Amino acid sequence: MNTKIAPTRVRWSILLILFLVTTINYADRASISIAGPELSKALGLSTIEMGYIFSAFAWSYVLAQIPGGWLLDRFGSKIVYFFSIFLWSLFTLLMGFVGFFSGALAIGLLFALRLLVGAAEAPSFPGNSRITSSWFPVHERGLAAAIFNSAQYFATVLFAPLMGWLVHSWGWQSVFFVMGALGIVMAVVWLLTIYGPNKHPRINQAELDYLQAGGALVDLESRSSSGTAKATEQSFDTLLIVKQLLSNRMLLGVYLGQYCINTLTYFFLTWFPVYLVTERHMSILKAGFVAAIPAIAGFSGGILGGFISDRMIKSGYTLSIARKTPIVIGLCMAMSMIFCNYISSDTLVVALMSLAFFGKGIGALGWAVVADTSPKEAGGLSGALFNTFGNLAGITTPIVIGYILHATGSFAGALLFVAGNACAAIACYVLLVGEIRRVQLRT
Repeated sequence: MNTKIAPTRVRWSILLILFLVTTINYADRASISIAGPELSKALGLSTIEMGYIFSAFAWSYVLAQIPGGWLLDRFGSKIVYFFSIFLWSLFTLLMGFVGFFSGALAIGLLFALRLLVGAAEAPSFPGNSRITSSWFPVHERGLAAAIFNSAQYFATVLFAPLMGWLVHSWGWQSVFFVMGALGIVMAVVWLLTIYGPNKHPRINQAELDYLQAGGALVDLESRSSSGTAKATEQSFDTLLIVKQLLSNRMLLGVYLGQYCINTLTYFFLTWFPVYLVTERHMSILKAGFVAAIPAIAGFSGGILGGFISDRMIKSGYTLSIARKTPIVIGLCMAMSMIFCNYISSDTLVVALMSLAFFGKGIGALGWAVVADTSPKEAGGLSGALFNTFGNLAGITTPIVIGYILHATGSFAGALLFVAGNACAAIACYVLLVGEIRRVQLRT
C-alpha cells in the first residue's frame, strides 16, 4: 500500500529567521531615536541637526539599493545577506564609541557611522522579498511578507523598553553596544540556517512539489549561485532593466505608494519617541515603554493584513482586490493620527496612535505585491527599486519634521504631514497601480 508522505514545513522556519533578522534590523534603525533625547543633550544638537542625523541612515540606504539588488541577483541571498547583517551590526556597535569624542568630531563620526549602517542594510528587504518568492506559493506569500514586514513593529515592542532602560541605567552608548553585539550573533545564525529550497537539507520532495505547484520560484537561489545570473546579465543590461521597471505604470504606482507609506514608518522610527518626551512630557524610560503600545497594534495589524489578503485569494477574489483592499482600508485608519492634535489626554493620544499604527500594519502589503509582480530575472533589482522609493521617505521625513518643529515648535504640522502621505498612498494604489500581475521583461 502506498502511503503519501506529508510535506515538511521548512518554509516556516526560514520565515522565522527572516522575522528575527528583520526585528534586529529595525531595532538597529530605531536605536538612535531612543538614544536621541539624551544624545542630543550630550552633543548639544538642535532639532534640525537631529533631523539630519536621523536621516543619515536613509541617504546611504537609498543610494546602495540598486547595487545591493544587483549583488543579490548575482551572488544569491545567503552570502550577500550574511555580510549585510554582520556589517550593519558592527557599525551599530561602533556608534557607542562616539561618546568618547566631543564637538564636531563626535557629530561627524555619528553621521558617518549612520551612513555606513544604511549602506550595509541595503540588501536586507530586497533579500527578504527574494527569499519569500522562492520559499512561498502565491496563496501564502501575503502572510509570509506581512510576517517579516511586521518585524518592524515587533522590534519596537521588544527593544524600545529594553533600550529605554539601557539609556536610563547605563547611558545612551550602551544601546549601540548591546544591539551591535546581538546582530553579530544573528549573522552567524543566518549563515548556519539559510538555504534555497533546492538545497535545504531538511526539505522533502513533497514540500518542494507543493512550493512549485503554488508558484514559488524554487530555483531562484540555485540560478544565482550557479552562474545563470551571469548569463542574465549578458541578456539584460542592468540599466535597461531599471528603465523597463520604472516605465511600468503598475510598478511605478507601487513604488510611489511605498514612499508615502514609509513616511509613517520613519515618523515612528525617528520622531515618535521625541514626540512623547517633548510634546507629551514623558520621561525617556516611560516613552520607551509607551512606544511599544502602538507597535503592538502595528504588529497585530501587519499579521492580520497578510492573513486577510491570502484568505481573499483562497476565497476566489482576484490578486488585485485581495492586495489592494487591506492596503486602502488600513491607510484610512492610519490617517486617524491627525486627531491627536486636538486631544490633551495622553491615554487617548496613545490609543489613537495605536489605531493609526494598526491601520498602517494592515496596509503594509507592499512587499507581497513586489513578490507577486517582480520579473523572475530581476527580483533583486525590482525589490531594490521598491526599497529605494520607500526609503527616500527616510531622508525626507526626519528632515521635514525637523524643520516643521523648528518653525512652529509643535508636532501638529508634523502629524498633518504624515497623515497626508497616507492619503497619497491610497491614491497611488487606487489610481495608478491597476491590475496586479507579474511583469515580463522585454529582451
